[in-house]
Amino acid sequence: MTANEPLPHPAASELTIGPILKALADDHRRRVIAELAARPQEERLCASFELPVSKSSRTHHWRVLREAGLVHQRDTGNGLYMRLRKSDLDQRFPGLIDSIVTAEPYSE
Repeated sequence: MTANEPLPHPAASELTIGPILKALADDHRRRVIAELAARPQEERLCASFELPVSKSSRTHHWRVLREAGLVHQRDTGNGLYMRLRKSDLDQRFPGLIDSIVTAEPYSE
């Protein structure tokens, strides 16, 4: 996939709770969602998240979040940006993201 090709994302109407909950079962991914939820309208460079994992593991986490429909990613060729799909998620599953963010803190 090149920077000119958009990354695949499920449509808001296709979001289902199973893949979302599976993605949120991981502490690292929950932490990313919590950080994005603090500023839901902003895009963040994926490399800006401090995760204590290898680059290949980070790439896996980004893909899981995108394929579950939790985030929207944009590839600029020299960087991958992501933002929380808060409005889509709130429309399909009201209160889910707020509940995740205010739940018990993630472990390290």
